[in-house]
Amino acid sequence: MPTLSVLDLAPITQGSTATIALNNALDLARHAEQWGYRRYWVAEHHNMRGIASAATAVVIGHIAGGTSTIRVGAGGIMLPNHAPLVIAEQFGTLAALYPDRIDLGLGRAPGTDPLTAHALRRNLESRAEQFPDDVVELQHYLKEARDGQPVVATPGAGSRVPLYILGSSLFGAQLAAAMGLPYAFASHFAPQDLMDAIAIYRDRFQPSAQLAAPYVMAGYNVFAADTEEEAVFLRSSALQAMLALRRGTPIQLPPPVANFEAQLNLQEKAMLEMITQCSAVGTVDSVAQQMAVFLQRTGADELICVGSIYDHGRRLRSFELAAQARDKLAIK
Repeated sequence: MPTLSVLDLAPITQGSTATIALNNALDLARHAEQWGYRRYWVAEHHNMRGIASAATAVVIGHIAGGTSTIRVGAGGIMLPNHAPLVIAEQFGTLAALYPDRIDLGLGRAPGTDPLTAHALRRNLESRAEQFPDDVVELQHYLKEARDGQPVVATPGAGSRVPLYILGSSLFGAQLAAAMGLPYAFASHFAPQDLMDAIAIYRDRFQPSAQLAAPYVMAGYNVFAADTEEEAVFLRSSALQAMLALRRGTPIQLPPPVANFEAQLNLQEKAMLEMITQCSAVGTVDSVAQQMAVFLQRTGADELICVGSIYDHGRRLRSFELAAQARDKLAIK
């Protein structure tokens, strides 16, 4: 059976609030737990009017506290924004509260625009180039403390929270392979290097204490509904938000628009087709078929599914149908 997980940005819909978005995230996580999803990750983004997961560790605590078995984590923490010790303490605390349920995915992008990145980091000389060293330092804090160790993460030391490397380029694949860590590729919005990254990761993988063999997770957009037409309609909210983000004017998630794609110019259509290559849109049967093709092409061990849908009830239904599509693949 294919392994499915959820990647949630806790979308704030137009006319709604962060409170509602965060409560909806918990509701979706509870349903995902019932439907057999493996994990529920939230992502760090800043200065985004339509995303409520900026304080990622806090949101993870909210989700983990309201569920019981599903793994909960970050997909991811943008490590250049933070001191590794702080992240070790935050996730060590989460691991102490919710043992054997917390994941820590790490990225090197700022998760925002340059001005906001400066506001986050102030005068600290944190740079993406330091990312590998920061990951090693974070690993150090999460291991058992040695006698005489001058700086100990408390909580954190000895927690061994599992780390995942996130990426949308070949750099992350190389780092994850060298460190023997699971690799999650952001194919849900940047699919261009997916196949090359997977090949490099598998070819160069070095076993580690955390992982004996390569493990690939792939971001995957899912918009499922009871009819093909409804699924296409629901996806239009995410497409509108993607276009606005690429134009440098991020928005809250808008209501769906009928025949939205027919209203786009050729350049907009080409851009969205490129961004959304790794997607399944349609009914249970068509989503299952599209998933099967993607899994055969990539050999991914796990799909981490994204589905920004304006109406919460329809969003729940989409993830429920995606789980049914997974079950159909298991039967074949």
